[in-house]
Order: sequence, then C-alpha cells, then structure tokens
Amino acid sequence: MPEPALIFRDLTLGYNAHPAVHHLTGNVATGSLTAVVGANGSGKSTLMKGIVGVLKPMGGEVVNPRAARIAYLPQQSELDRTFPARVGDLVSLGLWPRRGLLGRYRPEDRAAVAKALSAVGLEGFDKRSIDTLSGGQLQRALFARVLVQDAEIILLDEPFNAIDAKTLVDLVALIKRWHGEQRTIMVVVHDLNLVREHFPETLLLARQPVAWGDTAEALRPENLLLARRFDEAWHDDAPWCEPDDAGHGHDGHDGHGHERDHRGEVRHSHDHRPGSHAA
Repeated sequence: MPEPALIFRDLTLGYNAHPAVHHLTGNVATGSLTAVVGANGSGKSTLMKGIVGVLKPMGGEVVNPRAARIAYLPQQSELDRTFPARVGDLVSLGLWPRRGLLGRYRPEDRAAVAKALSAVGLEGFDKRSIDTLSGGQLQRALFARVLVQDAEIILLDEPFNAIDAKTLVDLVALIKRWHGEQRTIMVVVHDLNLVREHFPETLLLARQPVAWGDTAEALRPENLLLARRFDEAWHDDAPWCEPDDAGHGHDGHDGHGHERDHRGEVRHSHDHRPGSHAA
C-alpha cells in the first residue's frame, strides 16, 4: 500500500479558542481525488488552511510524510482584485516556492507562465490587469498559477463559485488531468451532483467528520441528514471538545459515535445524537 499523502491525527482546528474542525483522524491516499463537502461553517475552508499551515492546530496534527509540495488555491473572496497586477504576474507567483521571492525571472519561467495560460484558455492574457477579468477568467488565471507550481498535493477551496458553465467544464477537466498524473487533490465543493459525477471520494464535514470514503457511500441520505442535524446543533460559541480521560480514539471510535476502519477513516454510526459532544 502506498504511503499516505496526508495524515490527520486527532486534528482540531479553530479560531480564538472556538473549534471549527473537531477530532479528524484519517489518511488521504496518494493520488486520490477527494471532495470536501458540508454546510457553510462546517469547517471545510478551515481544514484547507490547517493542511497548508496557514492555521495552526488547536490539537492533534497534520502530517505530510514525504514533505510533498502543496499548491493552495483559496476562495476568490479572499483575493484583493483591486491590487494593480497583471495576469502574468499573478500566475508567476506560483514559481516562488521553487525560485524564492528574490529569484530571477528567467526565460524558461516566462515560457512556463505562457504555457499555463494557454492550458487554461487564457493565451495572450499575460499583460491584462486582473481587475479587468470576469470571475471565470480570474479563476482560470488562478488555476494557471497552480499549474506552474507543479505540486504533488493540490488544495482547491470552492474553485467553482461565480464561474460560467464552460469554465466549469474546463476546470473539472484540468482537475481530472491532475488526478491522472497521480497528484493528490482535495476540493471544497458545494454542488453535490457535481461531486457524485466527478469525485471518487468524499469527506462530509459538520465541524466533525460525518462520513469519509467512497462518494456514493459518504453521500447517502442518512449521512446528509446527520450532517444537517450536527450543523443545527452547533453554535458559534461551542466549547473546545476535549478527548475523554480514557484516551480519544484508542478504542476504534472517535468520541463522536463514528467507528474507524484500519486506515483511520470514518464509518457512519447510526446511534449518534447531535449535541452529544463532550465539553
């Protein structure tokens, strides 16, 4: 069995002592394509930030066992589109992890940026200002930035928001190309029909893991109902959920009524009740 690309060990992430992701344990397989789904505020974006290291864990850890390069695409809403930059400048930012901030911009770098822009349908856009781009064009440019990073792990946070149907088709095709190259990809997605059609694996979050594994299994109606109940039961001032004295997860359960298989993945348990987390 190949070494996992990412390992979550009792991971808890949050802001100002308020947890947003509780006790996530499991492995992300190398070369897998996983959708991360859940209601607004369920911890999806928080998980992405925890993986990339923007957010430090409140408890547990994220392990990148091979120290693989990670490319992270945040939500468009986190970008300042008024910043005076050209498309080529935006895409070339993807070269910084390998070149360094002070690295010289070489002819081969310009060629890599041009090739990436062509691959996402923006050939000749390198000198365009980013504030002139439509939502779909900006997302294509951001995908080009991911392309030049040539990372082994790719994290995409809601990449399909505010884009047209043609851009959606093109970006899904690019994600599938990366998957075919055995890159490990995690994508925050809202459209469950899109998930069912294109993503083999799904992690369903409701601040805590509800289901994780084969998409058809993870998105069973009972799991979606359970996730909605959890979401309704949580409050913004929810206390930190501490492991119990017996040692969280040592008995094969995660303390929330979920059993785990030999890979540490969550299996749905029907006897859980929302709001029963230990405080």
